[in-house]
Amino acid sequence: MRLRLAHLLEAETGFRSGSRHWAQEGEPRPEYDPQQTTLTERRLAKVGELKTLHPDDARQLGLGKVSERTLRRWASAWAEHGIMGLADGRLTPVLRGHRKITPQITEAIHAVHAECLHRSRVGMKTKERMIHQFVREKFGTRAEKEIPHYTTLLKVWKEWFGPEGARQRYLRSSAAVETGGSTVTITRPGQVVVLDTTPFPVKLRDDVFGEPITVDLTLALDAFTHSLVAFRLTPGSDASIEVAMLLRDVMLPLPMRRDWTPDMEWHYPGVPSALVAEFAGHPVAGRPFFAPETVTSDHGSVYKNHHLVQVARTLGTVVLPARAMRPQDKAACERTFSGIQSLLLELLLGYRGVDVADRGIDPEGDAVWTVDEAERLLAEWIVRIWQNRRMDQYAPAWDPGGRHSPNTLFAMAAAREGIALQIPDRTLYHHLLPAHFVKLHGRRGVKIGGLWYGGDHPVLGELGLLPSPRSGRHRGMWVVHRDPRDCRQVFIELAGQWHTLPWNGLPAGEDVLAFSDARVQQVLREAARAGLTPRNDIELLPVLLDLVGARTPVGSWPSQMSKAERAERAREVARGRAAERDRTGPAALPAAPRPTELARQSRRAVDAERRRRREQAVAARSVPPARLGEGLRGRSLFALPDADDDVGSGPVQEEKP
Repeated sequence: MRLRLAHLLEAETGFRSGSRHWAQEGEPRPEYDPQQTTLTERRLAKVGELKTLHPDDARQLGLGKVSERTLRRWASAWAEHGIMGLADGRLTPVLRGHRKITPQITEAIHAVHAECLHRSRVGMKTKERMIHQFVREKFGTRAEKEIPHYTTLLKVWKEWFGPEGARQRYLRSSAAVETGGSTVTITRPGQVVVLDTTPFPVKLRDDVFGEPITVDLTLALDAFTHSLVAFRLTPGSDASIEVAMLLRDVMLPLPMRRDWTPDMEWHYPGVPSALVAEFAGHPVAGRPFFAPETVTSDHGSVYKNHHLVQVARTLGTVVLPARAMRPQDKAACERTFSGIQSLLLELLLGYRGVDVADRGIDPEGDAVWTVDEAERLLAEWIVRIWQNRRMDQYAPAWDPGGRHSPNTLFAMAAAREGIALQIPDRTLYHHLLPAHFVKLHGRRGVKIGGLWYGGDHPVLGELGLLPSPRSGRHRGMWVVHRDPRDCRQVFIELAGQWHTLPWNGLPAGEDVLAFSDARVQQVLREAARAGLTPRNDIELLPVLLDLVGARTPVGSWPSQMSKAERAERAREVARGRAAERDRTGPAALPAAPRPTELARQSRRAVDAERRRRREQAVAARSVPPARLGEGLRGRSLFALPDADDDVGSGPVQEEKP
């Protein structure tokens, strides 16, 4: 199946992995180069390549008699059903059911199931008696004798309707949703990565004002080794950009912190730590990293949007959402949240629990941990404790009584199948950002989200003279990527090189605080409310700086803002720092600015913008007037010359005695 998928992806994209980010040596081959060939030409080339195989080998590999029509059918089936869509249905027939379950008994079982959903919860013995009653009254006593034993009915009931261990009202809700019955067998790390988000049960303090805030914890759990391969702490609710960067963190090695001990360094067998550090560019901690093949999540809005579809296509990952009303599909991730809570979070001050009835007197007053401190603590705890902790309930099927941890399972898989050291470069950050298809304006640049970018950039000046090579739905447009957490700049890729287009309203020589897309919408609403119709984005800068608090006195700035405004401002600063960390790499960022530093930085930006406007309004710089009495002193006969002034025009001659 994997070999068949590799042939299909090479015909569709030119790469056996399906993405140019994971190109193998020698790829793309000339006959499959997507820059030089069309999709039909690549499919015909693949058909010719498969015909050169020996008939016995092609029959054994399931690649015999493959035509262009077969490749088209595989492509549509793979897009809809994943790798199982490439299976030959003639070789994988459906189950034919149980021999003792006749059509009359099947009808009785379904009728009893519908009745039990309507009634209160009953046991399996009662369901058996109801099946006997239904068959006797509808088909007679002779058909009742054909009803199998209780154990057979119980087995069939679980196969058709599941274990049904939930509450009765939840069973009714889940029964109203049509779901598939296929199961996924996980055999290697990275095959299935489970994502989920939950409110962090500890009240933290923001890094700006020190106010207690609520934070969301997003985890990425490897379903085979139960390794916590990535996590994110997001003030407030997370967005799709945080999930995209979380998937990027799964593929990147975790750098060692300065205060971490040597036992936390990379120690998996098969690949020396020096080699991994050479690939990554820094010492690597003992946490697995790989390219996820399948991502499983719930049906939240951050996991089901166009941006995540774009991210999955870029990474070559298949998104397999959990079945509706079936929490057991990602039960391992839910259990991991409970494990982190009982093993670590309950020991921290500010723990608020999961139920209001069990909450303490004042968890907000007990909060002492900041967001950065909690992130460092959680990262160290995962590498030092979680990855080395024995798993009792999640032991592998081939050794249920053995002593295994996430690290030992990953080491076993590394010794069995090896490790693919494919570390993506920094340009992957730009590819994972939301894409916008825009047209170029001669003087303003490109408009994204209501703001104009790159008005005076030389790259856009060169592109303005060339037509866009894009066709189809976005014909004549250029693709520009933007980080919604930091709207000060956007990015455009030309000839494999990324260029940064700054916002037209940024003052020259001064740094404006990072602002998100939510702040941009607020700026536009404030400008419309004030009756301001700006001709370019420079006129929006005073409105933006006013919103971030530049004109509020430093001493009273935090007290002039409400609690919600302080939380929103702290969240914006945290998201801006996260965007800078993702953009620049694993290097440690400076400490978060305090309120006084934020006000001072905003005031400098305002002063610089006012100075620039004054200098632009006046063509020539004005000469300051002379001081009082300067003219009188210049015309006075009693004024002595300065020591540096020359008395005469020629050199001084010494008199001879």
